[in-house]
Amino acid sequence: MKIFYTKKFEREYKKLTKEIKLKTELRESIFRKNPHNPTLKTHKLSGELGDFWSFSVDFTYRIVFEFIDDGNIFFHSVGSHDIYK
Repeated sequence: MKIFYTKKFEREYKKLTKEIKLKTELRESIFRKNPHNPTLKTHKLSGELGDFWSFSVDFTYRIVFEFIDDGNIFFHSVGSHDIYK
């Protein structure tokens, strides 16, 4: 599995606090081992975002991502629940 980061994700990541960046990196390492690890609370989104999935960084922050047919993953967005808008 290879993870690709969209420009939007990179911009949003840069704006995070150092503490949230560290949490994000820890969660990504768990995700790389098992994207459906229960601690991540990975779930499929619905509605307009129905092609995407999300997992929790902490109580407030999430990463929105997409599984690609060849087994790769795109991280599209990181932030609070506002990223769903």
